[in-house]
Parts: sequence; structure tokens; C-alpha cells
Amino acid sequence: MSTLTPARTYNQSHIPRKYTAGKRRLSIYWTWSYPWESQRDPAAMENRFSTMTEVRTVLWPAYESPEWSAAQFLQGIAGTLELFHRSTLSFQQIAGEATGHPVAVFQRIDQAGYKLPIDERILADADTLLVFGLDHVLSEQEATPEELAAIREWLKREGTCLLLAPHHDVGFTSDLKQRQIEYLHHGDALVPRQQRFGQYTRSLMKALDVPVHNTYGLRPALVKGTKEIAPLRAFRDIDKMGFLNNVPTLNFHPHLPHYELTSKDTKSVHLLARQPIDLDRPHPFTAAGNTEFNCLLWMPPNQQRAGDIVLVDSTNFTTLFGGTESLQNFWRNFALMK
Repeated sequence: MSTLTPARTYNQSHIPRKYTAGKRRLSIYWTWSYPWESQRDPAAMENRFSTMTEVRTVLWPAYESPEWSAAQFLQGIAGTLELFHRSTLSFQQIAGEATGHPVAVFQRIDQAGYKLPIDERILADADTLLVFGLDHVLSEQEATPEELAAIREWLKREGTCLLLAPHHDVGFTSDLKQRQIEYLHHGDALVPRQQRFGQYTRSLMKALDVPVHNTYGLRPALVKGTKEIAPLRAFRDIDKMGFLNNVPTLNFHPHLPHYELTSKDTKSVHLLARQPIDLDRPHPFTAAGNTEFNCLLWMPPNQQRAGDIVLVDSTNFTTLFGGTESLQNFWRNFALMK
């Protein structure tokens, strides 16, 4: 039997997946404009992704094998975007094995310049849509009225689930001292003093009455004396979907967003888990008395929609910052939700 991995394809149209009772069809939607992000000026000090050369320099010697060289891998910002794509392959494999359907992957504007809004081409064969909000605010990605109408109609279909994953909003203030405090808190040399994400997902949240705002980039606490992320404070009694079954922790990422609730209506949105913060590193959020941040929320169906809405950061579906058995359990729970 061959041990080769399957051949990779490119530059093809999506082949719709047939409905199978009890088997979810998952799709990922990256909200970025790949050309806009990848062609940002590397001299810009804020609101851009790192180049692959910067990644290799900071993480040396992790990427000093031939497959990461200029002869085989993109060295600019595009290379870093491809790291994100590669980092979801394990999730795609596990979800695909669990459901029997391959996970489809779309981009708002892809490498070749094709623009793909969220419409029936994406929604018709999707039961779960994961919207990964890694568009920089400066790129001005916004959901159109046509997209919002399509998503609202899709959410009327029983069994649908919309996962919204706006990433962090680091250094949103004009106060340069606070930006430096935030930078020292997360400690990632590859993240600039200001890096603001998620305009597209914010436009979805506003239109769909999701009372959440992604703010800051917070470093999770570790178990003392180890490099292991501290366990979640999970509210398992209200986790009706079983997302957190056998999931004591999510992914360690040094700058995770706090999903601030903008409404006190606990019936429309349920806070399922909070992540302890590294209190040894000062931050305005902890200075205000906070010791944890909101990291997993669920909005059950209501009179306007039959589908669920879930909020959790996109890095919890990647392996760029490691991957654990607990994280894989979370993937399976999410893929197999009823």
C-alpha cells in the first residue's frame, strides 16, 4: 500500500458535496484579500503580516530546512499566509474523517485575484461555515447586503452552524505607551505594536445581532513550572452542544482576542468558556481587574434562525502554535455537533 500523501490540486472550481444525513459538510472561509495582505509594504511597521524571512529570523532555526528555502517556499508575506493555510490541514483531515466529507476552503479574494463573496455557491453544500476573520481592518472588507441576505436565508435551514472567528485587535489605541505595554504582554516579536483584525466578521456580527466585540490580544496563563496552557474555566452545564466534552484546554496562542459581550442578554448568547491570562505580564485589561478572557460563546437558534452561531478564535483550528489531544477532541466535537 502506498504511503504517499494525496496529490494536491489547484485552480479548480468547487465540486458540491452531497447531503448525508447526520454527516456535516464543513467549509472554511478566509476573510482576507490575499493580494492586499501579501503586497503590503514590508517597511510598514503596523497592520501587516510578517514576511517569511522575518518568521525564519525570529524562529531560527525552526525553518532552516530545504523545504522552507527560497527555492521551494515563498519568502515574502505570501509565505506567511501559506503557513496559515498549511496549519489547518490537521483540522481538515480530522473533520473530514469524522464526517466523511472533505472540508472545503475558500478565500474572499484569492491568490489569483478571484473574488468570492459568501453566497449560494458556498452555502448550498455547507452545514457548518467557519469564517476566519484574519483581514486587517485597513483592508476594509465588509459584508455586502447580498451576502447578509444569503447568510440570513441559510441560517433559516435547520442544522446549520455559523462559526465567527474574528482575531485579535492589538494596539487599537493612539496611546503609544499602551501599545508598548500590549506588545510586551504578548511577547511575540512577529506581531507589530498595532495589528487590528476582523472588519469583515465585525460587519457580520453587527448585521446578525451578535452582541460581541473582539478586543485586545491576550497571552494565556501557563500551568506553573510547565509550558502547558492553563485549563479553561468551562461552564459545562450550559454546553448543550458538547463542544467541551474531554476538552480541558484549547490552543496556546500568545495574543488571543477577548470576546467582549456588548449585551447583558444571557438568553441570546451563552458564555461557554473563559481562559486565564498570564498575570505576570502587565496589560490594561488585567490592570482593570480582569484575570480571564471570554474565548468560547454559543448563540442557540431563535425565532429568526434555525441555525446556531458559535464564536471562537480561528487559531483554535490551526497547528501553528502546537496541537494537543484536547484540541483534537474539540475539533471532533465541533465537526460532529448535532
